[in-house]
Amino acid sequence: MISPKRIAILGSTGSIGTQTLDVIAQYPDRFVVDMLIAGTQVDALIQQAIRWRPSIAIIADESKFQKLRDALAPYNIETAAGNEAIADAMQRDSFDTVVTATVGYSGLAPTLRAIAANKDIALANKETLVVAGDIVTAALAQSKSRMLPVDSEHSAIHQCLVGESIDDVRRLIITASGGPFRNFTPEQIAKVTAKDALKHPNWDMGAKITIDSATMMNKAFEIIEARWLFGIGGDRISPIVHPQSIVHSMVEFVDGSVKAQLGVPDMRLPIRYALGDAMRLPTDDSPLTFQHLSNLTFEQPDSQRFPAIELGHYALSRGGNTACVINAANEIAVAAFLRGEIRFTDIYELITEAIQKIDFIESPNYDDYVATNSAARQFTEMCLPKFKI
Repeated sequence: MISPKRIAILGSTGSIGTQTLDVIAQYPDRFVVDMLIAGTQVDALIQQAIRWRPSIAIIADESKFQKLRDALAPYNIETAAGNEAIADAMQRDSFDTVVTATVGYSGLAPTLRAIAANKDIALANKETLVVAGDIVTAALAQSKSRMLPVDSEHSAIHQCLVGESIDDVRRLIITASGGPFRNFTPEQIAKVTAKDALKHPNWDMGAKITIDSATMMNKAFEIIEARWLFGIGGDRISPIVHPQSIVHSMVEFVDGSVKAQLGVPDMRLPIRYALGDAMRLPTDDSPLTFQHLSNLTFEQPDSQRFPAIELGHYALSRGGNTACVINAANEIAVAAFLRGEIRFTDIYELITEAIQKIDFIESPNYDDYVATNSAARQFTEMCLPKFKI
């Protein structure tokens, strides 16, 4: 009998983290929860730890450590706190695979530590490759780690490439729902609120990624992520708006044929595929029906109303630390928008200003990426007052 795979979840209380636990619960003979890591939601982490009994539970927010430690002491669950503790935990021998479900830049350092420790990576944190794809892929080349994508689009491409040669690929076609403002005029987009933007038409996601979907910055990041995951140039990666979110992405081959992966918009499907090492684990969840297929439409994204996609291609063509700047500025701008401090369209303006201001580094090392991230965040924070509503 094969021993269960031991899973660490980085970002266990978020949308992907909780859905990962849903998948694990379906296959108790295949998976064991070994480590749970959360950012600030200590109460949710405590409840998860009591339910799943991991060997360790870690909270990034050190101010909440005592509450975590005291709550879990009766259960003999080890506890820790802080970003350094999270990175160190990636080298523990107690787990096999880490699901990187945290949001933003914070996923980079622990992912690199996990790769150094030869852990398999179920990658849901696209910013890891957006910020430092060259360094991450170089580390993977020197490691026994495997990186399996959890993003539905990249999981779809991965599935379409099974049995195929990357040399036979003409282009990757990444689908986008278009978000809640797909049919809005520029005047309407200028007036939307965070409450409006959080109403995603198809997917149940966390607040930050939902805003990224509304701006289509999420798609820009997915183009960059695909470049590093599949080793294909950005000029051969195209987005297409598909409002129904049934076709998760496609691969066009040099002979003109196209492969597509279809499924209902449920993140548990790509999570299941990644945790199962590309094995199709049986489930009765969310079957695709012919009704889902009765009205599938596709349209070109409008870069005038949603300039984020152009930013993604610009980051790939310029290279260096450009994508790191874009990600850092975007994180600060989205947080400000969610607080109601700036307008939706100001997100693009803040990112553009950061690109123009932050020093370009053509061949950055890890320390350069750390410094770039810090500088871009500080600059964007300084710019917020002049955009304040």
